[in-house]
Amino acid sequence: MPAIDHREPHPPISRRRRQESLSPGRSSRYQPTRRQSWAGKSPKEILASYSPGKAAPEQVLEVLIELFNTLHTSLEKTVSHKTRHERAHFLRRFFRDLRLKAGFKTMPDPRNLGQKHIRAMVQVWKQDHLAPATIQTYLSFLRGLGMWMGKHGFVRSPAYYGLIVDEYQRHEYAQRDKSWSAQGIDIDTLINEVCAFDCHVGACLRLIWAFGLRRKEAMQFRPFEHVLPFDETGLPPDDKAADRYVRIKGKGGRVRWLAVDSPARVVAVAFAQDQVSGQDAHMGDPARDLKRNLRRFDYVMEKFGITLRERGATGHGLRHEVLMETYTGLTGVKPPVRGGGPVSAEADMAARQSVSALAGHARIRASGAYLGAVLPKLRGRPATPRDTPKSQSAGDDEAPDSIPA
Repeated sequence: MPAIDHREPHPPISRRRRQESLSPGRSSRYQPTRRQSWAGKSPKEILASYSPGKAAPEQVLEVLIELFNTLHTSLEKTVSHKTRHERAHFLRRFFRDLRLKAGFKTMPDPRNLGQKHIRAMVQVWKQDHLAPATIQTYLSFLRGLGMWMGKHGFVRSPAYYGLIVDEYQRHEYAQRDKSWSAQGIDIDTLINEVCAFDCHVGACLRLIWAFGLRRKEAMQFRPFEHVLPFDETGLPPDDKAADRYVRIKGKGGRVRWLAVDSPARVVAVAFAQDQVSGQDAHMGDPARDLKRNLRRFDYVMEKFGITLRERGATGHGLRHEVLMETYTGLTGVKPPVRGGGPVSAEADMAARQSVSALAGHARIRASGAYLGAVLPKLRGRPATPRDTPKSQSAGDDEAPDSIPA
């Protein structure tokens, strides 16, 4: 009879950051490179050398940004360069606007930021009619600032600052069909025209159309290095659906393997391989860096009229197209945002899980950003206004692909 292990089970490992009251800093593993004059000093000691009332508020803010802007607000990891840039830009503008827009005579030291300052700026945002997702992002940035200064929980809920639900709550479900076909776009014809104009952007569109990628994922794809036989993927043998798979690294560094299991995917990969100059090349123009290649993608989309203003669709709408067609292929009915139904709850959930995995999202509910809300009849209760997508009611609103990944 095997021996029984009476040891206590190990608690699950969490990536969530442990709040520390003694210092707003974290482990040195996540700290950015510091100035030589700061060597051996803790963040608290560094900030203490900038006395309130003596050091300029702008200077203190720059010190805080330099010390902490690479760090995630709640997890033990660093954030992307895009988040660093947007957060730093917002914080600088926030303190300037306290004086320029909110009516304060002087800019406060960040360490003396009070609820009155946040309340005043929330009123400015309301007057400027900012989108709910923007307000949520701004409050999140301010929570990060509070964390840097050791003031955990300093920034309250949106309701505390007088915001009603519609003024700050993101729409997690697609409010309308954003796909290209819904806007009357001939997908094959348009992609062929783009390929003739710019083969790099055209190849990216073919990859998006075949695999449902984000534009950045398509641009960074290396059609030789990232196409591997199934045996090299590390996936369980029972999951094998094709001989070759493509490796996609998405948001948050998550890697997903997508099977090259259809003629469209085979053609997209082959076309991509024909456009690159070497075995290690990516899909962008080698004469441009990533930022300029992404701008080129947006320029080509605008040139061919793929904008909300001209056709009611963007390049991202092609990704919506793929994910909605995936749902239809799995369930046999259209997704809710296209007025589909009925379908069993089990089939709906299984299809949403597949769509989320294809899209590179960690949560099943992220599929709602493409498919629409789960139909109330699947839940076994009457419909409520919160359940009904606005595209099926009186309103119609944009819901960007901003579900946290």
